[in-house]
Amino acid sequence: MRLVLKNAKKYNEETLSNIYIEDGKFANEFAEDTADRVIDLKGATVTPGLVDMHCHLREPGGEYKETIKTGTASAAKGGYTSICCMPNTNPVADNAAVISGIMKKAEEAGNCRVYPIGAATKNIEGDQISEMGLMKDAGIVAVSDDGRPIKNAGIMRKVLEYASDFDIPVLNHCEDKSLAEGAMNEGPISTTIGIRGIPTAAEDIMISRDIILSEYLDIPVHICHVSTKGGVRMIRDAKARGVKVTAETCPHYFTLTDACCENYDTNFKMHPPLRTQEHVDAIIEGLKDGTIDTIATDNAPHHEDEKVCEFSVALNGILGFETAFALGYTYLVKTGVITLEKLVDLMCFAPSKILKLGRGGMEVGDDADLAVFNTSDEFTFDKNTLLSKSRNTPYDGWKLYGETLLTIMGGKVTYEKLC
Repeated sequence: MRLVLKNAKKYNEETLSNIYIEDGKFANEFAEDTADRVIDLKGATVTPGLVDMHCHLREPGGEYKETIKTGTASAAKGGYTSICCMPNTNPVADNAAVISGIMKKAEEAGNCRVYPIGAATKNIEGDQISEMGLMKDAGIVAVSDDGRPIKNAGIMRKVLEYASDFDIPVLNHCEDKSLAEGAMNEGPISTTIGIRGIPTAAEDIMISRDIILSEYLDIPVHICHVSTKGGVRMIRDAKARGVKVTAETCPHYFTLTDACCENYDTNFKMHPPLRTQEHVDAIIEGLKDGTIDTIATDNAPHHEDEKVCEFSVALNGILGFETAFALGYTYLVKTGVITLEKLVDLMCFAPSKILKLGRGGMEVGDDADLAVFNTSDEFTFDKNTLLSKSRNTPYDGWKLYGETLLTIMGGKVTYEKLC
């Protein structure tokens, strides 16, 4: 299979060029009349295929919310060619059999590369170390207990040490559960609308603990979905000391605040919760100065019945695949906070490096993974066009830049919307 992409505006180049793909790889120039297909991009922006190091596909066990097939189709529409799914499935992805099943279904779907993240402890209960070696053989690229933070410091130490033996990173959701019994950020808004709040201290305390353990053991740790000013400050200080800590945030933590919860719209209920503008500003500064390494989606599909209910009992999380790049481009690049090259690093190269995926190359011989975006024209995001089975997004009706036009994974077109 031969493809030619004409008049491509590569994210790191000023002039237009052609991109050649042959047998799933980037190739040297060949005659257009020998190509199976020639696509004129008309100056649209081309990036490497995006990499999401933190998402939820729900299968096995949650197919009424999402399947691997529909979830990966949604990811492809967002420009993703590689995604890493969390282990909070049913059954939990804490053994090689479940991991193998996920990878088989992903391969059958063929929409993007799926790299499972295995549970750090058995049944993500935080008590016994999981079978990391067997899961690595089956294909995991990291371990995490996802939304259940490893609360016992002794267990967390063992997880870090054991995972280090297999050269796989540990990703931790940092939250002291004894302080986090609310449904939104603790502050004036939560008091005003009568919703029990979660203090920023709940996140900061565990970030501090994990940094201390990482520094003491000299073993890397990755902090998931950072949302607080204190967390950014501690990670920045730790990196300055040489601690092997990396961190991610999500688009909702630099585009939304807890004020969005005033009308009890459960599409704004996240975990960790949306914070105040002060914390949003700190997240943006952390992205700008390199304190925060990656932008992940934490894509979390839910059935309508799990969201259209009382705010305090609604499930946490939103969809993220199909809005992440556009939100990053609109609110970080177009505002001058960061460059497009920096956004590509945050959404491709950095997550690939942390998880040792080897993704992002666009040289001859590299796997032909790429995404094409319209960064010139504004579009209105419509949740009814989502490829996900779910619709839980707070961005319906938002005007954005960076609509996906084309996604190619291994030389195969996995999503296409070309004018």
